[in-house]
Amino acid sequence: MTYDEVLSELEARADPDSLAGMARFGITPARALGVRLPALRRLARRIGTDRALAAHLWEEGVRETQILASMVDDPAQVTEDQMESWAAEFSYWEICDQVCMNLFARTPLAWAKALEWSARPQEFVKRAGFVLMACLAVSDKKAADGAFEPFFPLIERQSDDDRTNVRKAVNWALRQIGKRNPSLWRQAVAVARRLASGGDRTSRWIGRDALKELTSEAVRERLQIE
Repeated sequence: MTYDEVLSELEARADPDSLAGMARFGITPARALGVRLPALRRLARRIGTDRALAAHLWEEGVRETQILASMVDDPAQVTEDQMESWAAEFSYWEICDQVCMNLFARTPLAWAKALEWSARPQEFVKRAGFVLMACLAVSDKKAADGAFEPFFPLIERQSDDDRTNVRKAVNWALRQIGKRNPSLWRQAVAVARRLASGGDRTSRWIGRDALKELTSEAVRERLQIE
């Protein structure tokens, strides 16, 4: 599909009435059409992989074009400069999470950027670091436990960041790593307990919320933990 054809399809599916609902959930792009994610995924499947189109769509700067760009780009060809450039434009949680899930977590640089970005001061770049940790815990089935263990000190170190978009991502990363297998579960639970009993309010929230899920009957049963 050409760039103009894609824009025409997006405009045809625009739903301005949905924008107010998105805003209530913190989805606040500067420009948006209101197209829902399932429709974007269907369109991405029709397009296939198209790196040149992805670059053009990202530059358009509309919520839907940027999410679609993350769906049709080629993760094998994504460069570090591109990751840094796109991450610098993250300004709300949805675009951060979609780009990380659809594209960045599938690149060879995902592990390094998870470590690097989690220490950055910018709110959504920092969030992206922890979102990558969560995504890798779910998607990289072949990764050894040792690949995830360096994430635990970063989770503890950054657990006092009280910005909502950061603390929720830190919590997400801890929970997803802990749900991967019994060994990582034990390490994640130990981290969560330390945070839950600590002196910082945000750290305590992260620890208690993570413990609630990690020690739930459903998780313990799935991991066969007595």
